[in-house]
Amino acid sequence: MDLKFKTMKKLILTLALAATVGTAAFATDNGKKSEKSSASVSYTVLNQFNVDFADAKDVSWTVTNNSQKADFTLNNVKMTAFYSLDGEYLGLTHNVDFKSIPTAAQKDIQSKYKDYTVGEVIKFETPVAASNWADRLTTGNEVEPVSYFVDLKNDSSEILVRVSPQAGIYFFKQVK
Repeated sequence: MDLKFKTMKKLILTLALAATVGTAAFATDNGKKSEKSSASVSYTVLNQFNVDFADAKDVSWTVTNNSQKADFTLNNVKMTAFYSLDGEYLGLTHNVDFKSIPTAAQKDIQSKYKDYTVGEVIKFETPVAASNWADRLTTGNEVEPVSYFVDLKNDSSEILVRVSPQAGIYFFKQVK
């Protein structure tokens, strides 16, 4: 497997799994906007987030070595938006029902992973503008605008598979 592809997979996994990790809370303005704090969220990202997600509620920020992320609620749906350290919008994640993935992928998962139980399903949406970001990471291989990550568990194992919009199923990571 190509090193560039592995790097891309690690970044997508980080983004997808980060949506499920608890974050530190920051002060909010009437439960709507987050204020910059010692976490070093960039001014550019805060402004862009406030434009992109003007109706967001209960916003909390986390800054890592790889990204800046905002956990928030929009239209009663918990979401996570990701930004690069340079302030570029990378994508959005939120939990969805298993029935949201393509029907062919549902059938394949039920067939190929019949000893597993479907757990959490995360939808990862990248913006069209993120193609430059994808090109930099993969040298020509673009990230699909929508991917689903499905957590599958049985008594002895837990795995994460990625589902493409075309219903392709790809092993992503052994969790347990």
